Amino acid sequence: MGKIDNKIVVQNVAISSEYITLGQFLKFVRIIEEGGMAKVYLKAHKVLINGEEDNRRGRKLRPGDSLTLEEGTYLIKSK
Repeated sequence: MGKIDNKIVVQNVAISSEYITLGQFLKFVRIIEEGGMAKVYLKAHKVLINGEEDNRRGRKLRPGDSLTLEEGTYLIKSK
């Protein structure tokens, strides 16, 4: 994750369902420990989904969506 030699490293995250919510995603990749922490995290941190800022914890993320967070860049894929 993050940058290596000025290149952005993208971490692929595979989901087995049609979508995952932003709040579930944050817990799934261990950015937060509990689902209730999503609201606080999203209020304090900038989140870009497909290049647009979004802080709705219920936002549905589907395969092909990309997320850019302070922790890195993620690409949602199907299992």
